[in-house]
Amino acid sequence: MPTERSDSFSVDCHDEAATDRLGACIASSLVDGVVVELNGQLGAGKTRLVRAICKTLGVDTTHVNSPTFVLLQLYTDGRIPVAHFDTYRLGDIDEFLAIGADEFTNSNDWLCLIEWAERVAECLPDDRLRIDISATSADARHVVLSSTGSNSSALLRRIRQNAGV
Repeated sequence: MPTERSDSFSVDCHDEAATDRLGACIASSLVDGVVVELNGQLGAGKTRLVRAICKTLGVDTTHVNSPTFVLLQLYTDGRIPVAHFDTYRLGDIDEFLAIGADEFTNSNDWLCLIEWAERVAECLPDDRLRIDISATSADARHVVLSSTGSNSSALLRRIRQNAGV
């Protein structure tokens, strides 16, 4: 059962299909690019959620996987171009900036999906959607979505509305 606050809400996804539906709901709510933080332990389901978002945007998901070793994957064949970052192996923020991250995160043209975003939070825009995922069982996930500014708040309202919350 979803729970709400004015700037956040949470959803319990009882299986992978529910996580995929949440990703589809997020993608359907997008009107332009935004920065999305994806935080959670290894195996929490960050990449699965990214794949579901990309699929709904029309991205060929054959190559959508965690970019842990390359740090950045670009998917430009969908409704909104996606910059998918994985900052797990970054040595420092300078490394994140060296790959040109700020060119994507400061643009309304790109959907920036950033796994392990807490590692680079200090150089992200103030206005972004934050998604925290925690495993509650082998397949179930507790997902908290929160906004940090006016644009992400509007996005969060659309997600909530599309999810029927």
